[in-house]
Amino acid sequence: MAFKSLSLFPDVTDSLFSDRFNRIDRLFSQLTGDAPLTTAPACDIKRQDESHYSITLSVPGWKEDELEISATGGQLTVSGKRAEEQNQQDEKSGWLHRGISRHNFSVSYSLPQHVKVERARLEHGLLEISLYQEIPESEKPRKIAIESQQRVIEHNA
Repeated sequence: MAFKSLSLFPDVTDSLFSDRFNRIDRLFSQLTGDAPLTTAPACDIKRQDESHYSITLSVPGWKEDELEISATGGQLTVSGKRAEEQNQQDEKSGWLHRGISRHNFSVSYSLPQHVKVERARLEHGLLEISLYQEIPESEKPRKIAIESQQRVIEHNA
């Protein structure tokens, strides 16, 4: 299972380390001829406005009933599982080459506090998950006024 941390305020170091890991993984895969370790679909994370975000996963060939999305305890998990019958039909149907990944997958994203999943939509091989961050009024930053007391100092001459 692939695990990805989703931060609404991305940290430079997180992206640097994950990018380096992906490059090393691809390099070793090219050298050994093996498939890369992660079979998770490619994704885009986009900020729509101050409180709306979206995650778009590339899932070509997947149907709605083969995909599952769950949000539990600050974790958003997207998984895809092909039916066993479908896998057997695919093997017997005369394919000469299959370049589009058909592997089962599961990918998790760590969601910040107060982020809720609004909806999910599958269209043209892209699964778009819309997120909404609703911060309670009690936790929003607020400006505190500074009180000052002016003291009158008497001067005796």
